[in-house]
Amino acid sequence: MPELPEVETVRRGLLKIAKGRKINTIDVYYGKTITNDVEEFRQALIGQTIEDIDRRGKYLLFRFSNNLTMVSHLRMEGQYFSQPIGGPIDKHTHVVFQFTDGTELCYHDTRKFGRMTLVRTGDEMQVGGLKTIGPEPTPETFKLDFFRDELKKSRGKIKPFLLNQRHVAGLGNIYADEVLWMSRINPEQPANSLTDRQIKNLHANIIKELAQAIKYKGTTVHTFANAFGGAGGFQERLNAYGHGGDKCPRCGTKMIKIKVAQRGTTYCPHCQPLREDLP
Repeated sequence: MPELPEVETVRRGLLKIAKGRKINTIDVYYGKTITNDVEEFRQALIGQTIEDIDRRGKYLLFRFSNNLTMVSHLRMEGQYFSQPIGGPIDKHTHVVFQFTDGTELCYHDTRKFGRMTLVRTGDEMQVGGLKTIGPEPTPETFKLDFFRDELKKSRGKIKPFLLNQRHVAGLGNIYADEVLWMSRINPEQPANSLTDRQIKNLHANIIKELAQAIKYKGTTVHTFANAFGGAGGFQERLNAYGHGGDKCPRCGTKMIKIKVAQRGTTYCPHCQPLREDLP
């Protein structure tokens, strides 16, 4: 599933190929992609202009000229791409927005899990996971005191804590493994047992790592591609995720892959020991 850096990379590409374009027609080939009534969705957007594209966590927010917002969640393998009108449409292309400038924006989704929801602008935070989403992982919005308080209230393991979008927006399996490795924290460590030093380190590393991943345009592990069909560049900089059985780049110990909360999880047993000397 695309995480925050990948969705932000898609957003920046969409600004170049979709912002300012006026919709002439919309073709929907897989109706379940649209959570609204499909014909009402089409009629509401035909003739409208995409004025901006924002992002909140892993959600894209298309802002239209008639005070409507389309909330788009890519889920596992959703992708947007642009082509001239009349270009090839395969069986995995589910929605096509044709623009008046002779181009079209296509939504492609092999797994068919992605969804688009049209709402009045201002109501988008009532859609799906946006209702309870946590702060963006930036210094301005992700405050250390908030993070510490959330950790102290949790008796669960730190890895699923980080995956819970209520605590911080945009972290998924890849970057959770990375920030835990950077912070020398075992993925099964109880969240409420972290020391103040660990909390400060983890907080800083979350902000730093996601900013770096955005800089390198995300991570391509299986199918992620940006709006121009290109791969991300951060996969060459991963230290933990996908490196089970490899030597830890910090100490040389063999990295271990386990399951935590049903998610594949890679860590270094030497650098990230599970603390058991808890009160």
